[in-house]
Amino acid sequence: MDSQDNKRKWKNRDLISSLEFALTGILTVLKEERNMQKHAVMAVLACILGFVFQVSQIEWLFLLLSIFLVVSFEIMNSAVENVVDLASEYHFSILAKNAKDMAAGAVLIVSIFAAITGMIIFIPKIWLIIFG
Repeated sequence: MDSQDNKRKWKNRDLISSLEFALTGILTVLKEERNMQKHAVMAVLACILGFVFQVSQIEWLFLLLSIFLVVSFEIMNSAVENVVDLASEYHFSILAKNAKDMAAGAVLIVSIFAAITGMIIFIPKIWLIIFG
């Protein structure tokens, strides 16, 4: 098989192929990345709390925005880590370390945003139940 045939094998041929590759990526990160598993558990808990506390439409928008941002950034972080590891497999590079640290920092920033969003939405509701 020549390199042109090999390229076509991995090229997205149609919408279904594109979706299959994307879903494979999501399943891979869920299966292989411990932090993504934690984010997924937190996302499910946030959604359960959203239903329990009957959050408003606007609160749902911010909740879902937070969830999707964290998940998306974690996927990108994992992709960056894999590419950097591949490119610097046999030697240490400060640039590789910096790239991985920056990608992890981006996840941290959106995770802080998500935590603050969750606190703004849920703390007043919990406060009402406790002291209400």
